[in-house]
Amino acid sequence: MRAIIRPRPVPLRGLDHDMSLDLGVVGAGRVGAVLGAALARAGHRVVAAAGVSTASRERNSRLLPGAAHLPADEVARAATDLLILAVPDDALAGVVSGLATTGALRPGQIVAHTSGAHGLAVLAPVVPRGARPLAVHPAMTFTGTAADLARLPGTSFGVTAPADLRPFATRLVADLGGVVEWVAEADRPLYHAALAHGANHLVTLVNEAADRLRDAGVTDPAKVLSPLLHAALENALALGDEALTGPVSRGDAGTVARHLRRLSASAPDSVPAYLALARRTAARAIAAGRLRPIDAEPLLEVLADAAGAGRTPVGDATREEASA
Repeated sequence: MRAIIRPRPVPLRGLDHDMSLDLGVVGAGRVGAVLGAALARAGHRVVAAAGVSTASRERNSRLLPGAAHLPADEVARAATDLLILAVPDDALAGVVSGLATTGALRPGQIVAHTSGAHGLAVLAPVVPRGARPLAVHPAMTFTGTAADLARLPGTSFGVTAPADLRPFATRLVADLGGVVEWVAEADRPLYHAALAHGANHLVTLVNEAADRLRDAGVTDPAKVLSPLLHAALENALALGDEALTGPVSRGDAGTVARHLRRLSASAPDSVPAYLALARRTAARAIAAGRLRPIDAEPLLEVLADAAGAGRTPVGDATREEASA
């Protein structure tokens, strides 16, 4: 009878404090290099890293000085325990497919990606090779410098893992100083949309506000915005919609109309974003009971007028959102 060849069991190295992993990083950009450096600090060995750009190679030298700079398939072969794929979301499937096709993966090896948008499905090609899939996404923004290491403690990691890899994922995140948030496969796009909406759009919003302050003659917008925005963020996280303040939450239609007139004259590109956020703010204020629908009517009319003829009535859309 021919022997049945089975993949060796998933390695549990790294679950015990006296054990370490041999790992590699493909796409050693801001995220990959920092996570690799954090795992090295925790006692693991980053044996190799791949990065195409000059910036990636310089980052590797700074943060992963002991790692060999190799092509991606050679990194995969050297990373006997854990391979971290820290590449852009839209490039991930191609990288996974390429590594699986070249035969660089091995049974029992854990292949983890850092994409927030993807779960385990994108790693499906590694499974027939005997490798194990893992999605581990840090809910943090990175600069790609050693300063990021200080931000990792307490950071949440959105993790999607097969049931038998959950203990490994928990230990891996703990070694990074983080906290696990289990995210179902089907919920990965929603999880990532929430983070991008909150963090990426916040950067755009802050810079828009800074630009408009400069237009108004303020020489140091950061000095003006810093205490206000820090307080607003802290209040929003602690109080939710109860933290809403300002003219929209009060239904001050005249003030909002003046905002829109001046923005239209000075910075017309800012008007659509202002309108979209004002609409959503009004809807949330009404739903939270902070703005009575009857008091919101003049404001909703201003927003509808500013949206322009021939478009979906902003007031009606806002009322529908608030009543949903």
